[in-house]
Amino acid sequence: QVQLVESGGGLVQAGGSLKLSCAASATFFSIYYLGWYRQAPGEQRELVARITTTGSTVYADSVKGRFTISRDDAKKSVFLQMNTLKPEDTAVYYCAAGLALNSPRYWGQGTQVTVSS
Repeated sequence: QVQLVESGGGLVQAGGSLKLSCAASATFFSIYYLGWYRQAPGEQRELVARITTTGSTVYADSVKGRFTISRDDAKKSVFLQMNTLKPEDTAVYYCAAGLALNSPRYWGQGTQVTVSS
């Protein structure tokens, strides 16, 4: 069982930045594929970014060039640096972990990000 706890959300003006963090309880953290997802009101949950065990990354088109996902296996953490935030980035952001690509099994409780115009 893996527990994930996100932090770092909040209210920011358009154009601003936030850094989300997700701390994991996994014993062998480095073997997990990790991702950040988001869900806006009335919308389906969508992938924002993911990172493999070797550090390869994939981003949603809407965040390319603005967001950066990273991981620190020693600290059992995954991060999402969000720059040039837009009102449409407003959502609850979730971190996720799984043992296969595109197969998240464990989810955090989510952290709210609100971008004002």
